[in-house]
This record gives sequence, structure tokens and C-alpha cells, in this order.
Amino acid sequence: MLVNLRYTEKDQEGVKAVSLFEDQILFAATADDFLESESATMHLYVIKLNSQIVGFFKIDIAYSHDVDFCSENCIGLRTFVIDQKLQGKGIGKQALMVLFTYLAKNYSNYQRIYLTVNCKNTVAKRCYETAGFTFTGERYLGGLFGPQEIMYHDI
Repeated sequence: MLVNLRYTEKDQEGVKAVSLFEDQILFAATADDFLESESATMHLYVIKLNSQIVGFFKIDIAYSHDVDFCSENCIGLRTFVIDQKLQGKGIGKQALMVLFTYLAKNYSNYQRIYLTVNCKNTVAKRCYETAGFTFTGERYLGGLFGPQEIMYHDI
């Protein structure tokens, strides 16, 4: 069974065991970067498959302060990572679909969740699209590693 749960300190070892292919680190973040980013507006989550941590992501409730395409009543998905050993098995898509249900219950005061995905990251783009995210048709040009497609899903 796959679940998304709020990160707690007891998850630290499991998060640190999650790894990415070298070329993917540019598009996401390392486990250490993820762990250092928690704040009142940056909610950390782990993805568990049969109680084992297989990935992580962040929900940024202040996303609209960083990007102009996101309005005040929307949030952002950041650093969505699935362990390299489990990629290509549908776990990312499944975790996103579980996330949509979770958002409807726990973030219902927000209208949409946005994300940006690097134009070179075709595997992630396909995962987001098959899970139900919609392309806006616009690009975000503020990324460190090139243009990014802007996507959203209604909550």
C-alpha cells in the first residue's frame, strides 16, 4: 500500500536512503537539501510503500510569493522525488494520485496546486501529465537549469 505522510524526525534515515540518478539531482534535490528546507510554509512529506520510504516531496503554501503565475489561493509542489531503484514502476503516478485525494481533504482552502518541471526532464513531465496535471501552455524562465513547463491540478 502506498501512502503520503507528513515527515517526522523518525523518517530521517529513510529519507537519506532515497537516491536519484546523478542527472536528476539538477531537477530535484538531494535528501539533505530536502531535510533542511522545512518551515512553517514548507510542509515536508514522505512517500511510503509498504511502510518503507521510497520518495519525498514538499507542499509550499507560500508558493505564490515566489512565482507570479500562482495566485494567493494556490499552493506549490516542490522536490517530488522517487528513489532511483523504483522509478519506472508507476509509483510516482500512484503517489500523485494519492496526493490529490489528500489535498482535497487537508488543503481544501486552496484552489490549485502548481509545479514547474524542467523542459529537459521528459520522464517527470510524462509522470505528472499521466497522473492528471495539466500544462498551462506557459513556461517559467526563472529556473537555474533552463526553462520549465508550468503545470497545475485543481484541488
